[in-house]
Amino acid sequence: QVYLVESGGGLVQAGGSLKLSCRASGINFGISAMNWYRQPPGKQRELVGIIVSSGFTNYTDSVKGRFTISRDNARNTVYLQMNNLKPEDTGVYYCKTRWKLRDYWGRGTQVTVSS
Repeated sequence: QVYLVESGGGLVQAGGSLKLSCRASGINFGISAMNWYRQPPGKQRELVGIIVSSGFTNYTDSVKGRFTISRDNARNTVYLQMNNLKPEDTGVYYCKTRWKLRDYWGRGTQVTVSS
């Protein structure tokens, strides 16, 4: 069974930082690409960024230079470091992976940025 469990969300003031974690089980984590998505209130879920097995990362334009995705294969964990947070970063943050032709999502963690 594949499980993804996010943690680290919370309430932070604009300009602050948060670091989210997503721990995976049931997959070969070291070879898996991991994605971070977010869903702002009243809006559709959107891709924040991705990290592949080599460590290569890519981000949506709105977070470039502020967010960093990293991974620790020994801990089966992917991280999302978020700096200089803005109110528009508010939302539920999810990690996602694809394993054996199926997509798996975590339950999400809430990030709220106050102005």
